[in-house]
Amino acid sequence: MVRSPKEAPLRVLIAKPGLDGHDRGAKVVARALRDAGFEVIYAGLRQTPEEIVRAALEEDVDLIGLSILSGAHMALFPRVLQLLKREKAADIPVFAGGIIPDEDARRLKKAGIRAIFGPGTSLQEIVTTAQRLARHAA
Repeated sequence: MVRSPKEAPLRVLIAKPGLDGHDRGAKVVARALRDAGFEVIYAGLRQTPEEIVRAALEEDVDLIGLSILSGAHMALFPRVLQLLKREKAADIPVFAGGIIPDEDARRLKKAGIRAIFGPGTSLQEIVTTAQRLARHAA
């Protein structure tokens, strides 16, 4: 389904991959994106990369946001990107947030994560970046 930005809001999937059980930050970001006009699909806790990609495709999202605090980002985020590529959906931008060391963030950006937000990032910066990424991909 092809949607015009005038017809429908931008759609974003927010997901918590892996065993991380802390979702307060993801919910705060989801609410900020919703308040900015996005249609937010919240996948919930403990999602596998396969579940995240399947949900993104089923929901026809413009953008995927991943949140992690468990330290498994170097295994889980590249797997999401790999699955998107396999499904010929690598054009869906992926952004991430959580506790991600600078060196890992550089490697993840090289792998294809479009933006990474650490603790203390303003909600306005996240919203503005999400809008830019989603519109650029459309």
